Amino acid sequence: MHLSNWLVFCGVAFLVCFSPGPGVLLAISNAMAHGKRDWVASSLGNATGLFIISGVAMAGMGAILAVSALAFTILKVAGALYLIYLGIRQWRSQAVSFAAAESAAGSVNKATGAPASRKLYGQGMGVALTNPKAILFFSALFPQFITADAPVFEQVAVLTCTFVAMSLLSHLFYVLVARMFKGQLTNPLKQRLFNRVSGGLFVVLGLSLLRLKNKVAA
Repeated sequence: MHLSNWLVFCGVAFLVCFSPGPGVLLAISNAMAHGKRDWVASSLGNATGLFIISGVAMAGMGAILAVSALAFTILKVAGALYLIYLGIRQWRSQAVSFAAAESAAGSVNKATGAPASRKLYGQGMGVALTNPKAILFFSALFPQFITADAPVFEQVAVLTCTFVAMSLLSHLFYVLVARMFKGQLTNPLKQRLFNRVSGGLFVVLGLSLLRLKNKVAA
């Protein structure tokens, strides 16, 4: 792959990843509710999902979704329902002390081998895997930066690792910014407001996913 192609891709990936989406919102919610370490689990799950999506897209799923209205609709509805489910659960979450939440999360992790982290990891992966935008994005974007006279697998691996790294950096950035203002959320009323705002955003993202049109199949 030409260095110029990779640098252009870095710019595109930066813009895409730093535009807040479901993965970023999930990382922020988990960081505020579960502690400063546990948000990493959902972000790593999201990164794993992106690696899987990259492989699926390069294997032809992107083309299938582009021409099959049924496959596109099924995945779109599944992704939307999952985001709405997360939003409702976040909306109904009770206000808790962040310090107590971090302490409880640490105690659970030490006693039982971090089941909470495994759950958050699964949430992050689920958000990534049920988003048809990601599959279409990978299948449409990657070919624009792949050089025909070089091995395709190595180039896809480089592009995928670059994109995932940008995604993790964006999660870290937004989590750090959110936690800088954590002191403003010690009041239970403000915590409930945070839960409702973040939960509402999940629902909005889910509903917006339902509005996503498969223009090629249409």
